[in-house]
Amino acid sequence: MPNGSRIGSKILLLASAVLLSVAPSFARAQATDQRPPNIVFMFADDLGYGDLGCYGHPYARTPVIDQLAKEGTRFTQFYVTGVTCNPSRTGLMTGLFPARFPKYAADFGFGDRVTITELLKKRGYKTGHFGKWHIGPVDSDGTYGIDEVQTIGKSRDRSAGRDDDLYSAAIDFIRDNKDAPFYVNVWGHATHFPVNTAQGLVAEFNDISVDRKDFSSTMQHKFDECLNIGGDLDESIRQYLGDVYQLDLNVGRVVKALDELGLRENTIVVFSSDHGPAPVVTGKKGTRQFSNNMLGYAGEFRGGKHEQYEGGTRVPFIIRWPGKVQAGRVDTTSVCSLIDWLPTLCSLAGVDELPNPIDGEDISDIWFGTDRERLKPLFSKTSSTGSTPAMRDGKWKLHLPRKQRGEPELYNLSIDPSESNNIAAQHLDVVKSLSKKIKTWAASLPIDYAKTKVRSR
Repeated sequence: MPNGSRIGSKILLLASAVLLSVAPSFARAQATDQRPPNIVFMFADDLGYGDLGCYGHPYARTPVIDQLAKEGTRFTQFYVTGVTCNPSRTGLMTGLFPARFPKYAADFGFGDRVTITELLKKRGYKTGHFGKWHIGPVDSDGTYGIDEVQTIGKSRDRSAGRDDDLYSAAIDFIRDNKDAPFYVNVWGHATHFPVNTAQGLVAEFNDISVDRKDFSSTMQHKFDECLNIGGDLDESIRQYLGDVYQLDLNVGRVVKALDELGLRENTIVVFSSDHGPAPVVTGKKGTRQFSNNMLGYAGEFRGGKHEQYEGGTRVPFIIRWPGKVQAGRVDTTSVCSLIDWLPTLCSLAGVDELPNPIDGEDISDIWFGTDRERLKPLFSKTSSTGSTPAMRDGKWKLHLPRKQRGEPELYNLSIDPSESNNIAAQHLDVVKSLSKKIKTWAASLPIDYAKTKVRSR
């Protein structure tokens, strides 16, 4: 190659590296110079990775969420920060892995840790929270810098679906604050137990009959459990799909309101779930009324709620921001997490000072389309002394032996996303390297954890 060409190639490579390095800074500068974007965060409860049409469910009817994915970017390797409700919310609100908190945040709150809502409030945002709380003992206005808090349970009109009232309250908040930048949590209850859906919604799926071959092998045990406790697969899945359908209808109401208010272009709309789908039969409580309806689908992934396998930790994540986030894109390579929520939003909103320490990283450049590996591994551990940690680092997923017995589990997720083939014995060097990282992280965690009472939500 001629010398000039070599120099030109080096310049191009250098320019590309510089662009990647300044992408988050550019986002921050843009947010500082202009009105910061509005942020609407719709969070489902126990919704499985495969419970939406755009994520491969064979029967689900989710036209609004599917359209949201077409108008934005859909991620296929997005992770939560906990395998039950409070830990998942703790991580995204604080930017810290929940196992770092010595006191269970559902009962004690976040202590002196600064939250994303407090940071945005200082930036000039109006902040709101509607629906499920489960992030501390106090849920009054002003908590965590949230201007308006409405902890709303089931809707008064059951026929409209259980999340109708909380979505209505969130839409009212958006209308009231349309002239200022706003951030709003819209945290629904679907598809948390119990799934007992109004018949009008269930009737939308009267034409559905379950063909078990339409689902992956990881789903078959849930079908077996449903039948073993006396359930009817067709009726049970119609119940579940009806609950997902009402969620889609409510997302549609939010999207319509944003469009009517002329807020579409400068509003980041995000839809996700707090962790994987709940089991049919729980070990602690066994069979309960409506247990047979808990047919949430994790796609090809193993496990679900309460488990650190992919089915419990990998969730749908869709972001729409017209003109900023590429429409119709499916990101299949980026490993991202809700632990990144706080630093990423701070970058986009022009918040310069972040709390320290912080476990997440700014992935705004990935949201904008940059193809890169994440800088930090993802760690997972329940807030219980002696519980077993797991980690994701690049293509590798490592589970340490449970209660220090048995063997470590190592999976190459690039070829075995269902975690069906433990290859620890074939890659001792990888196990050794990752074990050192995960044990170093675990050693930094509290020795004891305080809870007022044991919870399983």
